[in-house]
Amino acid sequence: MNIKVMIVDDDELIRSSLKYILATDTAIEVVNTSSNGDEAYNNLQNIDVDVILMDIRMPICNGVIATKKIINQYPNKKIIILTTFDDDDYIFEALKNGAKGFLLKNVSPDKIIEAIKIVNQGSLLLHPDVTTKLKSMLHMEKSTDWQEYSLTDSEVSIMKLISEGYANKEIAEKIFLSEGTVKNKISDILDKLNLRDRTQIAIFYLKGGKKQL
Repeated sequence: MNIKVMIVDDDELIRSSLKYILATDTAIEVVNTSSNGDEAYNNLQNIDVDVILMDIRMPICNGVIATKKIINQYPNKKIIILTTFDDDDYIFEALKNGAKGFLLKNVSPDKIIEAIKIVNQGSLLLHPDVTTKLKSMLHMEKSTDWQEYSLTDSEVSIMKLISEGYANKEIAEKIFLSEGTVKNKISDILDKLNLRDRTQIAIFYLKGGKKQL
């Protein structure tokens, strides 16, 4: 089944370019393009969408606000934020609002296609530069006593790898566990910390164990 994608950007040229790029992969189908967050939100009432490519800076309704509105109403939608190096003020808010990934606008076409597939599978996608910015913004405490939260060493390792954007299969390979075991451990982490999803796990880890999301 094709991955149904919505493109949201106020620049018509960018919308057309992204649509052209995504059309080169037979596993992806662009079902809608919208020019701002409000338009995207309204269009979702009538369109089945799996992944949304969302520009972060738009008039009327930007990507941060649109992400919050959409995830509140459609929690299963997966949103990838299109950003630039100077969007620090927006990145953390978009992540808190439920974004599942961040892509720099200057990435290659194959990276955009790969990102859509990764996020559609349920993984969190953070560009290394974005992760570095987040760590700096959140003032991560490296001395956190994770045992305070009844977390095992392997669970902390999994949290760290999730915060770095690794998928379950990659995590399993890195810590020498089966993919099924990794999935079970992620469920345990969510239960222990009373968190909702991988995004909240990443924020929790990057904030050094603080739950204010």
